[in-house]
Amino acid sequence: MTRTAALSESHDSCQHCRLRTLCLPDNLTKSDIGKLEGIIQRRKPVSRGASLFQSGQRFQAIYAVRSGAVKTLMPMANGDEHVSGFHLPGEIIGLDAIVMRRHPSSAVALETASLCEFPYSALEALSDRMPALQRQLMRVMSRELLAEQNTNRLLARRSAEQRLAHVLLKFSERFASRGLSARRFRLPMSRLDLGNYLGLVPETMSRTFRRLEEQDMVNIDRKEVEIVDIDAMKSLAFGTEGA
Repeated sequence: MTRTAALSESHDSCQHCRLRTLCLPDNLTKSDIGKLEGIIQRRKPVSRGASLFQSGQRFQAIYAVRSGAVKTLMPMANGDEHVSGFHLPGEIIGLDAIVMRRHPSSAVALETASLCEFPYSALEALSDRMPALQRQLMRVMSRELLAEQNTNRLLARRSAEQRLAHVLLKFSERFASRGLSARRFRLPMSRLDLGNYLGLVPETMSRTFRRLEEQDMVNIDRKEVEIVDIDAMKSLAFGTEGA
């Protein structure tokens, strides 16, 4: 079992889920949690490479990752796809489809993933009666929008080394928030996907990883990452040198 898969809770109940505070308000009563569990559909695990939904598909539900990892892909005008995000346990997928009622992106499992499905019509009706749940949905949507804006700014104004340092630090924070090590973690995606996300070709990705290792900031063993000098990484990631 991978380290991200190990985040899966052993009990199906939201009440006992270790990831509950990442995707749900922390002030829901047991009664409210019971009502929420009444609409959740726990899907069969999605195999690596399988699609959760496709771009253009009619929007019916949002999803919370319980274990594994999922990438989202945005279609481009030239027919290619841009990796727009990587989603870990406790994170919500599908919020970008609420307005248009169709998914603008596709979601694909990076490894075997278990998910909770929230039918949106039922969730919307329930949130009308549970203000805490409605506020949480707004917080999650705001967080996703801010993350997208930060990523766009990162790609436009930073060097390859800064981009990679920034995203590795972000993964460090995300794993730490799940009770895992902030210094040693396994990336769930391939370097090809990570390069696509950062706007870097494979050759540049390899050189950039190598340069960070040569500067004694990280140790890399395939998908395993060890951040050796986190202060140096932060100085690099948040510096002002251009691309």
